[in-house]
Amino acid sequence: MICSSGGTIVIPTGNLFPRLAVKKSPGFYVNRIQNHLPISVIAIRRSSMSVDAIPISSKSSLRNVWVSPRKRSIACGVSSSPPPTLVDEEVAVRRALAMRRVLEDNGGDGSSVRDFSLFTTKRGDTLFTQSWTPVASVKNRGLVVLLHGLNEHSSRYNDFSKQLNVNGFKVYGLDWIGHGGSDGLHAYVPSLDYAVADLNSFLEKVIAENPGLPCFCIGHSTGGAIILKAMLDPKVEARVSGIVLTSPAVGVQPSHQFFRVLAPVLAVLIPRYPLSAAKKKIMPVSRDPQALVAKYSDPLVYTGSIRARTGYEILRLGSHLLQNLNRIKVPFLVLHGTADTVTDPKGTQRLYDEASSSDKSIELFDGLLHDLLFEPEREIIAGVILDWLNRRVQ
Repeated sequence: MICSSGGTIVIPTGNLFPRLAVKKSPGFYVNRIQNHLPISVIAIRRSSMSVDAIPISSKSSLRNVWVSPRKRSIACGVSSSPPPTLVDEEVAVRRALAMRRVLEDNGGDGSSVRDFSLFTTKRGDTLFTQSWTPVASVKNRGLVVLLHGLNEHSSRYNDFSKQLNVNGFKVYGLDWIGHGGSDGLHAYVPSLDYAVADLNSFLEKVIAENPGLPCFCIGHSTGGAIILKAMLDPKVEARVSGIVLTSPAVGVQPSHQFFRVLAPVLAVLIPRYPLSAAKKKIMPVSRDPQALVAKYSDPLVYTGSIRARTGYEILRLGSHLLQNLNRIKVPFLVLHGTADTVTDPKGTQRLYDEASSSDKSIELFDGLLHDLLFEPEREIIAGVILDWLNRRVQ
């Protein structure tokens, strides 16, 4: 099913997202989702057998939110799963907020036309996607499919996507499973292979809709690792003209080595359970205080402890990539801050050293942290990426 912002949305109410105790600043809403649009608000309810999306009235149009039917899973051991109804309501709240942000921003600074759509995977999950299209006066020279990192979402890259638009690149953002406005318990990833398969399907769709334009992928952190795994498939690699990775999760170390040993067991017994012992102590991902407030006061950003299965999947993917770096042949640019404490710059160096790509570049930034596009030097980072892309299109 495809549903665009020209369709209809139902915005659920009555749910407040508990957030970290973050000091408020102008423009940030710490403890609740604010509704600024002239849209009536109702809640979504459904049984385990059916889904009801109830249309509502707005001053301008009717809109609908869809939450795909949830598959029930049975596992031995301690139950860590919230009731399916609560998951559905949480997804509806997140999706409504993701849609609202697009609607409120559309045409914001005149550089882009922003839209959203819902993309159904081969598994039947519904993923939130969005696009930023250059205005008519700018020639489309290429496509960019952007993949966010763990616990975040595609709208965080709104400003960067508009910079890409100004340079003639149409941008597509995909919220992967369990993130942003997509289906699934927040920050729960049953398999990162799902995310790889979803990226492949989405790439196929985007390229088919834009024939003749070169396509690039940009991924941050775990999003970068997902792109790398996808590029190991020669058929997928052949569709892509190049990839850009910021702080890719190639070298990832758990907070405690015992978690690496126990991870496969915990991933089966308590897959959805947030493991506080596996969470590293809070470490800054940017040296820009405002960027930190914006991130950790955002209801679409997950701030809890990593879920057991998700943590295991990240370790599993990182290990697989380290064993197959020599199979990477796609042109790439990789960037990393040397002071990153989330993903290891040494893993990025290994990627550059061992990849078989004939066209590869690495940029290491002394003293910079994990979220490179949200560091005070973000314009420098964006400039390096844009220069690399511009040299590969007409």
